[in-house]
Amino acid sequence: MKIVVLDGYTLNPGDLSWKPLEDLGELIVYDRSSDDEVLERAQGCDAIITNKATVSAETIRSVASLKYIGISATGVNVVDTDAATERGIPVCNLVGYGPESVAQMAFAHILNISNRVGEHAMDTRSGAWSTKPDFSYSLYPLVELKGLTLGIIGLGQIGSAAARIGQGFGMKIIASTRDPSREPPQGVVWKTLDTLLAESDFVSLHCPLTPETENFINTESLKLMKPTAILINTSRGQLVDEAALADALNKGSIAGAGLDVLSTEPPSPDNPLLSAHNCWVTPHNAWASRAARSRMLEMTVDNLKNFLAGKVTNCVNL
Repeated sequence: MKIVVLDGYTLNPGDLSWKPLEDLGELIVYDRSSDDEVLERAQGCDAIITNKATVSAETIRSVASLKYIGISATGVNVVDTDAATERGIPVCNLVGYGPESVAQMAFAHILNISNRVGEHAMDTRSGAWSTKPDFSYSLYPLVELKGLTLGIIGLGQIGSAAARIGQGFGMKIIASTRDPSREPPQGVVWKTLDTLLAESDFVSLHCPLTPETENFINTESLKLMKPTAILINTSRGQLVDEAALADALNKGSIAGAGLDVLSTEPPSPDNPLLSAHNCWVTPHNAWASRAARSRMLEMTVDNLKNFLAGKVTNCVNL
C-alpha cells in the first residue's frame, strides 16, 4: 500500500514518529501541499491522509488507485465527500483526540482576560513595579471567577470538559442544547440560546459548524449579551460574524473576546478582529498540544489499520 500524507507538519512538526504509518506500507510525507500540488502528489497512492490540504472531486476521480481517505482532524470540509461516496471510498476522520487541550485553551483565554497575567508580567519586567509607592498594583480590574456564569454552547466532549473546569473554579454552568429533553450533566442547567446569551458572564462556543450555526454570533445575538460579558471561541471561526463582533468590541457593547479561530486562516492582515478593542487572538493551536497530537497520530493509524482489516471506523460518508 502506498500512503501519502499531504500536510504532515501540522500533525507532526518533528517531535513524533511516523513509524506506525510506515509499518502499514510505503509512506511519503509532505510537510505542506497547496491545492495545485495535491493531484500530482496523490498519483498512484492507495491512501491519502490530510489535515487541511484540500482533496477535491478532481483528485478523487482522477486517482484510480485511491481506496481510502483519512482526515487527521475532526472537520471534513476539506474533502469532497460526495465524490468519494460516488467511488465507494471511505472518508474517515478523528473524534475526541483533544477535548481537554481545547477546553484548557478556552480557559487560558478566560484567565488571560480575567487576570491579565502577561501584561502585568511585562509591566513588571519593564521596571514599572520598582517605581511604585505600594507593594501591589493592578493595571486592570481583576476578576474572580467564582460565582460567575459560564454559558457553554455545544456540550459535547470539549464543552463538557470546559464545564468541568468551570465547576472547579466555582462557576455556575449553563448550556444550550438541541435536545433539552435529555438529562443535563450534574451541575449544568439547560437554557435556551437567547437566555444563555443574556445571563452569561462568559460565553464559550464549542459547537460544530453547520448551515444553522454559521454566523449565529452576529449583531442581533451580541446585543443580547451583557456589556460586561466575554465571548470565547475555540471551535470554528465561521460561527462568528467577525465584522459584527469587532464592532461590538470597539463600541463596548461587550467587554472582550478570546479567540483561537478565525473565518480564514491564516487571516488577512485587515481582519477587523486583529485590531479590535479587548480582543485576544491565538493562532488556532488549542488542539496542538503534544499529547493531543500523539492521540491524533495514533487514531489516524488505527483508522487505516481497521480499513486494511476490512472494518471501517469513523467513516463519515458510507
